[in-house]
Amino acid sequence: MADSIRLDDPRALRAYAHPLRLSLVGLLRRNGPMTATQCAAALDENVPNCSFHLRQLAKYGLAERVPGADARERPWRATAMDTSWADDSDDPEMRAAADQLNAVILARYTRIAESYLATRVRETVEWRRAAGFGDYMIYVTAEELSALSARFDELLEPYGDPQRRAEGSRPVSVVQLTIPRDES
Repeated sequence: MADSIRLDDPRALRAYAHPLRLSLVGLLRRNGPMTATQCAAALDENVPNCSFHLRQLAKYGLAERVPGADARERPWRATAMDTSWADDSDDPEMRAAADQLNAVILARYTRIAESYLATRVRETVEWRRAAGFGDYMIYVTAEELSALSARFDELLEPYGDPQRRAEGSRPVSVVQLTIPRDES
């Protein structure tokens, strides 16, 4: 599996912007190769729906078939651990597709955060103390913000490989929003 895949085609961005497809790619990245049946069970979906969306992901290079344990098993895997795309295109179609994908991802993480808030009482004190929300207002140039984002990525990189998980670790969503604001 590659470290990263970059989507530079608006059709690929729109294809990836489907909530089930985002879930499927995430599932394959976390768990390794899985069949459509296993994916359906894990995501509480039906098998034909998962099969269709896995084929769509393969069409755009985000998932691929891998050999199974026997002739009947047909597992899929993610092609990369990370997906990126251009957010700075002057092409209106590319901008619209990137905005659509960004909106779907924002909605997804908003739901995840709301779900966490609703169930965090079941977490241990240790996990409640470690997790949480915060915000910072910083004053930077565009170049400084780019450098800060790159440093943030470097900081998180060692923790992204599911094969190198520490004992007692669990998945944690880290969401980065860097949104320029007006002074008001």
